[in-house]
Amino acid sequence: MKKVELKSCFGDVKPEVGCDEAGRGCLAGPVFAAAVILPDNFDYPLLNDSKQLGENQRNELREIIESQAIAWSVAAVDNTKIDEINILNASILAMHKALSNLKIQPEFIIVDGNRFKPYENIPYKTIVKGDAKYKSIAAASILAKTHRDEFMENLALQYPQYGWQQNKGYPTKKHRSAIVEYGVTPFHRLSYKLFDMQLELKFN
Repeated sequence: MKKVELKSCFGDVKPEVGCDEAGRGCLAGPVFAAAVILPDNFDYPLLNDSKQLGENQRNELREIIESQAIAWSVAAVDNTKIDEINILNASILAMHKALSNLKIQPEFIIVDGNRFKPYENIPYKTIVKGDAKYKSIAAASILAKTHRDEFMENLALQYPQYGWQQNKGYPTKKHRSAIVEYGVTPFHRLSYKLFDMQLELKFN
């Protein structure tokens, strides 16, 4: 893992909250988003973009973040809504829901990526690869990822044939093959290309 020096905040307006999402590229399950306000002196050696961390490291950091954050929230938008409004809008909606659930209203929002919609007239800044630049966005990426993984692992108990314990709903070969063999579940995103078009869709 490459060690990076993350910045504590983007600007001087406080409290500042970082937002990120997890699960945009999945074939099944909700998209999750998190919003995190960290104390100015928050420092933990492992903190990084969730994609650069192993599962055990993410789970360790989740406990630290949730216990030490000034405020944090996680929210989800399900696959039905994703199909209705598309994944970009669903991701932003999930972030808005996470922001609305914070016990403290932020004065400034920093968001991973380059797309966002105004929330409650609070000023914001989108930051490409922000989860590898700012502590609060990295923390949000970890919470969104770990909460979503936990959701998919629990869902896998109902649908073990799709391998969600391992792939978390992402488009692996096993996942696509299981869709062909067993059909779709109520949790699949029907607006996504679930398998090759020449294969006949089988509904459960």
